[in-house]
Amino acid sequence: MRPAVRRPLKRKANPLHVRGITDVDWKDVTLLRTFISDRGKIRARRVTGLTPQQQRRVAVAIRNAREMALLPYPHAGRG
Repeated sequence: MRPAVRRPLKRKANPLHVRGITDVDWKDVTLLRTFISDRGKIRARRVTGLTPQQQRRVAVAIRNAREMALLPYPHAGRG
């Protein structure tokens, strides 16, 4: 059996750092939509490439935007 080939992990670019955003605002719906799946779920940190602190701030902003009816709540798919 051949040994498994281990490749070095390439870190995903931090989207907030690339755009120069320091504070995440719940009213910035276009930014928050990039962190939500098509079903309305908040994407995981390993998918988004955010730091843990940024992921928490984004999650709180998404929850606030949902409460203000700017973003959809997650829904179960039919089928």
